[in-house]
Amino acid sequence: MAKSVTASSDRRTKRRLQHQDLSRAQLLDAAERIFGQRGFHETTLKEVAERAGFSVGSVYSFFENKDDLFRQVFLRRGQEYMPAMRVVLVDGDPDPLDQLHRLVDFEVGFFRQHPHFGRLFLWHAGPTLRAEEPDMDPAISENFEEAMVLQAALFERGQRAGVFREGDPVVLGRLLSGLVSAYQALDPAVVDDGTEASERFPLNDLHAIVESAFRA
Repeated sequence: MAKSVTASSDRRTKRRLQHQDLSRAQLLDAAERIFGQRGFHETTLKEVAERAGFSVGSVYSFFENKDDLFRQVFLRRGQEYMPAMRVVLVDGDPDPLDQLHRLVDFEVGFFRQHPHFGRLFLWHAGPTLRAEEPDMDPAISENFEEAMVLQAALFERGQRAGVFREGDPVVLGRLLSGLVSAYQALDPAVVDDGTEASERFPLNDLHAIVESAFRA
């Protein structure tokens, strides 16, 4: 009997935790959408709660305040973005030029997959991570710095292989981020929720510009 009671209790605990995870994800989805549409200062917790189908009190059961909710939106996507970026630049094909093109595809594709976050990132952070209030969580800054280190390492490998132009790899990595961010900021799939039928500027042409800019 004791084992049966324990098993039943474990199932209830598991269901409760799954429900909490789902509720938290729904709130983060709603926050990401509204923050991406209106920005941090114009968004209210009431709007987020209503969009997710919860009460404002429910929001406070998961997040301390609006600042915390904003940070958690960034942290969630960072936890998805960084492992995928490492696969491209660390675990994938070691050819530097191929990695460069796959990195561009990944960065553009990630924002297209999460357009509300893409707008939010471009609005509040951008390629230099000079964010508006609230100040960025240290974990977010660490993700950004790791991304820049990975990009600089890519250019160092390419320079050693004679594939990429000479120059400070850190600067080249930042220039790459600037090019990609400029493209993303005008990508209809990100800034217009995909309402335009086609790209304003073909992704293949961005690849041509990137290769022309950085290839030796």
